[in-house]
Amino acid sequence: MNEECIIRMSHVTKKFPGVTALKNVNLEMKKGSIHGLMGENGAGKSTLIKIISGTYSEYEGEMEYEGRKVRFRSEKEALQAGISVVPQELHPIPEMTIAENIFLGREPIKHAWILDKKERKLKAAQLLKTLGLDYDPDTKMEKLSVAQKQMVEIIKAISRGSRLIIMDEPTSALTNVETEYLFQQISLLKEKGISIIFISHKLDEVYRICDTVTVLRDGEYIDTRPMQEVSCDELIEMMVGRQVVDIYPKLHMPKEKAVLEAQEISGDGFEKISFAIREGEVLGFAGMMGAGRSEIARAVFGLDQIRKGKLLLNGREIKIASPSDGIHEGIAMVTEDRAAYGFVGARSIKENISLPNMDRFAPRFLLKKREIENAAGEICRKISVKAPSIETRAGTLSGGNQQKVVLAKWLIRDLKVLIMDEPTRGIDVGAKQEIYALISELARQGIAILLISSELPEVISMSHRVMVIAEGKCVGELSKEEVTQDKIMKLIAGGKCEN
Repeated sequence: MNEECIIRMSHVTKKFPGVTALKNVNLEMKKGSIHGLMGENGAGKSTLIKIISGTYSEYEGEMEYEGRKVRFRSEKEALQAGISVVPQELHPIPEMTIAENIFLGREPIKHAWILDKKERKLKAAQLLKTLGLDYDPDTKMEKLSVAQKQMVEIIKAISRGSRLIIMDEPTSALTNVETEYLFQQISLLKEKGISIIFISHKLDEVYRICDTVTVLRDGEYIDTRPMQEVSCDELIEMMVGRQVVDIYPKLHMPKEKAVLEAQEISGDGFEKISFAIREGEVLGFAGMMGAGRSEIARAVFGLDQIRKGKLLLNGREIKIASPSDGIHEGIAMVTEDRAAYGFVGARSIKENISLPNMDRFAPRFLLKKREIENAAGEICRKISVKAPSIETRAGTLSGGNQQKVVLAKWLIRDLKVLIMDEPTRGIDVGAKQEIYALISELARQGIAILLISSELPEVISMSHRVMVIAEGKCVGELSKEEVTQDKIMKLIAGGKCEN
């Protein structure tokens, strides 16, 4: 093995019953480099990561790490060898503090057996400071946002002194500022000779941070190229196996009738917000993480309370005190954290689709099994959910197909309003294109859509109008014709927007 390489995988094949997840895959990366791993959901990236990190030990082929042949039998073995993984889906212990989560299983001890809480807090504070974060180490994880939990997970990996860190969609829930901090830290790690495998569906990030990229497609190795030698179009074509010309579909003109109106609504994290969404319109909410966009959406759906103001649906004032009220009125929400709130991973696709629809499938407590199967099967075919059957566990699906299942449970209802909070977070470019096509089609059918996205090209291209939210208030509204990234950022920063 080349001494400059930290890891080399040769002809790796991994089979599951009835499925070949990886077939003759090769991977070689230099020490102290940042190596992008790209591919659509289902391409085999997660399986490859699990082999490197010791989750899967039974596979064909060979792996060399730091110049020696290895086959890790457990995640603990890989950790001891200096390999850490920052996963996409976070599983912190919510009742524990930041410091407790960072040092879980590695608690500092004094006098042979006494837990040194003071030392643990001090070390956690120092680690937080390295990323420029002012979180209190004694804060419980349940109090943190998705972005903050992600940063804690990254800090945990850094704290282990790992020589190879695998980052799976590390910026998917981070603000621009937090992303900048992360990239600065990654650069420092690279300078120290630490190697990074960086997985992201955000192509701009891969081009900015990575030295080299390896592409997988359908479980097979496609190519490894230096970043400066591959164009964006070439990279997309390698991932999807075809040219992707127009990722954003055309939006049809909405009708004049207002479906949902908010009149100076206030709640936790927002104040005096007013907007109207017309029939067949996509209204985009743009803003930084923590600006109040999700809080507004949660209140409209009934997850949180509206303290002041009114909501009108088709001109009629409605009271939404709970999600069941929202569902009853024809309002549905796709939340930003699909793993925590969007679906139940241990349950089948069929069960996930039926759960919020028991008013239809179990009137008078009599479960209509055949009707559930027919409805679930029909909607899954309609929106092209890729799975062996509707009995497949939702947690085994790719990110894009999980998101389709989240949508499917709402699409069998008579929807009037659909709230989509970060609908393409953590899914690949091909799956994004399918989600965008669904949004366009649902709008064409007359559904009023509220779209929240931190990706400015997405919210600009997929919205008829864009409202800019900052510090819980609306700081501007831009039409399709006038909206640009510069104008959005100027409004967020407090500057006036010149047309």
